[in-house]
Amino acid sequence: MNAKAAKYYKGNTLKQLRAFCTTARTGKMTDSADELFTSQSAISLQIKALEEELQVVLFERRGPKIQLTPAGRQLLDMARPLVEGMDGLNERFDREVRGNLESGHLIIAAGESTILYLLPALVANFHKLYPNIKVELRNVVGRDGLALIRQEQVDFAIGSVMDVPRDISYSPMYSFDPALILPLGHELAERKKISLEDISKFGLILPPKRLTTWRMVDRIFQQHNIRFNAVLEVGGWEVIKRYVELGFGISITTGICLRVNDPLVVKNMSEFFPKRSFGVVVRRGKHLSLAAQAFLDQIGKVPMPDLPYMMNYDEK
Repeated sequence: MNAKAAKYYKGNTLKQLRAFCTTARTGKMTDSADELFTSQSAISLQIKALEEELQVVLFERRGPKIQLTPAGRQLLDMARPLVEGMDGLNERFDREVRGNLESGHLIIAAGESTILYLLPALVANFHKLYPNIKVELRNVVGRDGLALIRQEQVDFAIGSVMDVPRDISYSPMYSFDPALILPLGHELAERKKISLEDISKFGLILPPKRLTTWRMVDRIFQQHNIRFNAVLEVGGWEVIKRYVELGFGISITTGICLRVNDPLVVKNMSEFFPKRSFGVVVRRGKHLSLAAQAFLDQIGKVPMPDLPYMMNYDEK
């Protein structure tokens, strides 16, 4: 770095941190420069100045690709909330100090089950309270939802997380019992007590292996040293329920997807399988907009639709 550049960029800590955080998120200095409306050389000089001031290396540079060093990851955790707080200061002041909820845009990531069964009542109530705030729902699976949260493409997610990453905060709000669903007239329908051995004799219809439910079912059967037969893998609980109803197999589900008028036999399986929680998923340190806070504040206050006996509701 030449002396003139060093003099210009040294001390501009906010610009340096903004360039650093944007580059860490985009993975390329060129993309960071485009987003910040500056040149790639300016981004490079700002990051170099920050490295000199902190006396650490923040990125490993491999041609056009860069990767955070351990020190860079630690700085990112500390700097990102500060940069976002400063960048959103005007909007935050306008909304929170002046209490402006007359307009806005709220983006929520959620899986199909959450969108179909949990969110309708919450979205309807929110729209009634704040009709001018646009709500956008992104239908994603778990890993994709976490990626959207990290990339700041959504305000938050609502769903179920079994293994919570270090940079993510998960606040469970609802819990549902596991259930075995059977077609009407199935030979297990009249049994009061059903074992895993009983279930293993019949073909299971499950979500794809990459999803949490399949992994949970597989783990429980392995723990009891029992083999099961997955005759069909298909996405979407409504599809699974329909195929069970038609007699293609039986399934282990969670109470969130069941309704009192489903033409199925439902058996509570809490003796063997864990409850499934659903809640709010955000990146640690993220500042939520007033609209996002208003949406989350209603959770626990809005009645959910009628569910079978296995649903348990936990208000946090």
